[in-house]
Amino acid sequence: MLSILGFSTIILFMFLVMTNRMSAFVAIIVSPIIFAIIGGFGAELGPMMLEGIKLVAPTAVLLLFAVLYFGIMMNAGLFDPVSRTILKIAKGDPVKIVIGTAILALLVALDGDGTTSYMIICSSMLPIYRKLGINPLVLATISVMSLGTISGMTPWGGAATRGISVLGLDATEYFTPLIPAILCGSAWIILTAYVMGRMERKRIGIIQLEKINQEMKANSEFAATVENAQAKTSKFVWFNFLLTLALMVALVLGLAPLPILFIVGFVIALSVNHPNLAEQKKVIKENASHAVPVVMLVLGAGIFTGILSETKMVDSMASDLLTIVPDSFGPFFTVIVAIISLPLSFLMSNDAFFFGALPVLAQSASEYGISPIEIARAGVIGQPLHSMGPTSAPLWVLLELVRRDLGQFQRYALIPVTILSLMLIVFALITGAISIAW
Repeated sequence: MLSILGFSTIILFMFLVMTNRMSAFVAIIVSPIIFAIIGGFGAELGPMMLEGIKLVAPTAVLLLFAVLYFGIMMNAGLFDPVSRTILKIAKGDPVKIVIGTAILALLVALDGDGTTSYMIICSSMLPIYRKLGINPLVLATISVMSLGTISGMTPWGGAATRGISVLGLDATEYFTPLIPAILCGSAWIILTAYVMGRMERKRIGIIQLEKINQEMKANSEFAATVENAQAKTSKFVWFNFLLTLALMVALVLGLAPLPILFIVGFVIALSVNHPNLAEQKKVIKENASHAVPVVMLVLGAGIFTGILSETKMVDSMASDLLTIVPDSFGPFFTVIVAIISLPLSFLMSNDAFFFGALPVLAQSASEYGISPIEIARAGVIGQPLHSMGPTSAPLWVLLELVRRDLGQFQRYALIPVTILSLMLIVFALITGAISIAW
């Protein structure tokens, strides 16, 4: 009976989200409440929900201040020197421009917000692509690969945040072993950019970039972006760079819990870049609009997890799921999760996959002695494919910017993005982020 209630909760949640009947935040709270009441747990719902919220509170704090921090960095033009350097070095060579796009996209993806990342990349590089005649789908593909790898797998990105919160994991413990695999994936993206650049160089040759900056400023489509870029403050670029570098080093060394690191980093960044009180309020208000919806989802995930865990629905579902997987496949369960995350991530929203499927997979994996933290790492490997799937909202912004439809983009990007995802599984195995339980 508990298993039926649990699977019904997940099915209802996925149906409500994927058919746009309810927002993810509403659906993730309503679905478990309905079936908990049907199962006779109505009187115990309050404490169950509170336990779930306590579980995800650190992740919610981390996400809030990470988004606020990187919002300040973006507004301050932290990555502008990178963009200018790319153009200076490229000198009209499509290979260098596409590689530069990959480097910029990987850095900008640290923001964690897909829409913001795509807008920054396109406003910086798309005019160059158009002037040179480079296929905009190259830019779109590299951007999606970068966002799926960096934003999708870092603990302040939306996907990993969902996985960490729903499984009640420590963000630092999740992230640190995954860093080598992410770096290898980033190198693979740069290699892919080199191959794509070579193809474009063969097609259009090398073109001089004289006067292109002046032409970009005259381009009415990006006039607002250029005006905003000129308004950015650049006097603290080196300070912001060193602060971000120190934050990343402290994160890797585990000098303090991740939420504390980002709270302190945000306070320092806000005080230095915006010392005026009125300006601080304005900056917080602007950047909070990106963070609040996802923080709400994390808290909703806590309620979802609390109900399913405290009612033992998850335990019952996992036991039933184990009967499907042959015992001989048990040691490979982490790899199986990584592989099935590819098509599931492409077809499903992150809410449906991480809040619905991942907890069941993690509970099943525990029967083979596999830690939930490895299942979380395996689950995020499908993020590059998710980023090019129809349920990825930022993708529609990107397609609008490059003036291409979904079919054109998916036909062009499916093979390189799928190869990247498979390579991420290999990198994760080699570096020990995920393992086979021999």
